[in-house]
Amino acid sequence: MNLFNSALGRNITFVHPAYFIITGFIGISNIKYYYIFLFFVFIVSVVGNAAVMVVILLDHNLRSPKYVAVFNLAFVDLLGNTALVPKVLDVFLFNNPRIPFNDCLTYLFFCYTCLSMQSFNLVALAYDRLIAIIFPLHYAVKVTHRFMFSLILSCWLFVILAVLICVFLLTRLSFCKSVIVNSYFCDHGQIYRLSCNDHFPNYVVSCLYPVVIFWLPLAFILLSYFYIVCTLRKVATLQQGLKAFKTCIGHLLLVAIYFIPMLITFTMMADIQPNARIINLSLTSVFPPMLNPIIYVLQTQEIKDLIAYISFQKKLIRLTSISEK
Repeated sequence: MNLFNSALGRNITFVHPAYFIITGFIGISNIKYYYIFLFFVFIVSVVGNAAVMVVILLDHNLRSPKYVAVFNLAFVDLLGNTALVPKVLDVFLFNNPRIPFNDCLTYLFFCYTCLSMQSFNLVALAYDRLIAIIFPLHYAVKVTHRFMFSLILSCWLFVILAVLICVFLLTRLSFCKSVIVNSYFCDHGQIYRLSCNDHFPNYVVSCLYPVVIFWLPLAFILLSYFYIVCTLRKVATLQQGLKAFKTCIGHLLLVAIYFIPMLITFTMMADIQPNARIINLSLTSVFPPMLNPIIYVLQTQEIKDLIAYISFQKKLIRLTSISEK
């Protein structure tokens, strides 16, 4: 800690490299096919999330507080994959592994922010389902547009502040060991370990960050569903309980897609080979943003009704044009 504290002085010059070199996916055969797969995932993610955002903006039936969180999730997914995947393809597929120091920190900021906001967005949707099922008569009072906007904004501010702390601490380090980052992007943990001065504050942050961003949100979501199940068993018939719980299926699928790969990676980290860990983490980063819009289209009755209505209108226009001919 003494070196870090002294580094906060005015006359200390930090040694920052001109660039970092990203070197993940080393020694994996046919890895270019994986990059093509990532490109496919990216395209589907962009189209799907953009479509969900447009549908919510245009359809007045999708203006409930719940869809404020759904819209934000689509925006975060779109922003996150746009920030991550093109640079991954540029680094590995087109062999441009050098990233300037400041660009690397910017890259880290956007990737961490979007990945973290996915977690908190799932918390907001879990709260929506909790109130809708446990307090259905008070839902309109407890979950208002103002409340949901405030909740989402608070999550954004908290996540941005947490990521900025990570970035700021990296700027207080001097790098004289290496500039090679063994990851698929500018990973905080991989970068601070390359420093040659005291990086204990970075270590503390790297330990606290998963707890605050990952474990606490997951604990809240699990407790909310435990409370939902217990309540439905007491006050509802089996048919009513299944009908109420059916409204949670879409959210539960999103939670499973996001958290299960994270749990596997973190709990088996010591037993996973570095390349397998990098591929698993990269899939965890890009796969949920691709599947989220698909799940909400398939599980949300309002969106399915809208798609059916648009399809019916197109058929009607086609039949009208044929009859006129």
